[in-house]
Amino acid sequence: MRIVFLTGIWPPDVGGPATHGPDFARFLVGRGHGVHVVTMGDGEPAERPCEVEVVSRRLPFPLRYGGVALAGVRAARRADVVYASATYAAAAVAAAVARRPLVVKLVSDPAYERSRRYGLFRSSLEDFQRARSRPARLLQALRTLALRRAGAIVVPSAYLARIAAGWGLREERLHVLTNPAPPPRDVEPEPLPPGTFVFVGRLTAQKGLPTALAALERVPGARLVLVGDGPERGRLEALAGNRVEFRGAVGRDEALRTVAGAAAALLPSDWENLPHAAVEALAVGVPVVATAVGGVPEIVHDGVNGLLVPPGRPDELAAAMARILEEPALRDRLAAGARPSVEALSSESVYSRLEALLQEAAR
Repeated sequence: MRIVFLTGIWPPDVGGPATHGPDFARFLVGRGHGVHVVTMGDGEPAERPCEVEVVSRRLPFPLRYGGVALAGVRAARRADVVYASATYAAAAVAAAVARRPLVVKLVSDPAYERSRRYGLFRSSLEDFQRARSRPARLLQALRTLALRRAGAIVVPSAYLARIAAGWGLREERLHVLTNPAPPPRDVEPEPLPPGTFVFVGRLTAQKGLPTALAALERVPGARLVLVGDGPERGRLEALAGNRVEFRGAVGRDEALRTVAGAAAALLPSDWENLPHAAVEALAVGVPVVATAVGGVPEIVHDGVNGLLVPPGRPDELAAAMARILEEPALRDRLAAGARPSVEALSSESVYSRLEALLQEAAR
């Protein structure tokens, strides 16, 4: 099977889709499939498990996005199926022009993401589904038009599946498939100072990091390491005190070592689907302190493998962080529950199911 794979980010970018891309491409190549990746980037890709074609982010957005669509069309004409984990409109165009089936991995509501990015909507993801302003309705219509081209839509949480079903997408095309955990192996923890929490991901407004910085100020002795980069970095650096360290984008193995040395992983998102960073932290035996948004409670279970708090409330987030540091027995119990909670999410199991969906679409 020949697959053209469209994605918005790729290593050295950090984030769930940047982890998924090379992992799944490597899996497919190992199964004997041909894979051609089309992505956006600031430079050369850090990983090349297959052919990776990069459209420069230095181009203005219309040219950049059009470049992804054009490259997708060229590659799709030589492929059996188009697979997209972002750039859904470009993937729909590529699949339609090349007359190839399309499978989509949906990680969020792209219409909501754009509305937030451009300051068109300020409320929750759930409220956006009921928004009736002209800009919101236009973005909702464009999103649904692109996704209707897909024969199968994979979502990592039941939460997002319920939301997507409300867009008029056929429910039989929606498949819940949680992100895989890293393979079981011993990760040598980075020796971080006591009381260190670690965030891994893109530094975007979605991640609620100003709330984390405000919470940190309320927890004496706590430190925060931010692994990743993104458009909010400058703003966060201006807000951060001397107990915050910015690591920037690093390789996956280094990120896992850093998380493994933490008192807990911190995920203070204002909205979320199901963050891959939570799965990875649990897989290396580290509890997660997170906001109870989106699909997060499907993987982080309060009092079992982590602690959950409401979004946007620094006092409650600070109280949870303080419990991790002040109650060693609690922290040890949550850590003991971390790895077993994701044991069933092996890459072999998850990616085999995704491979089967691609094969079924390509028939």
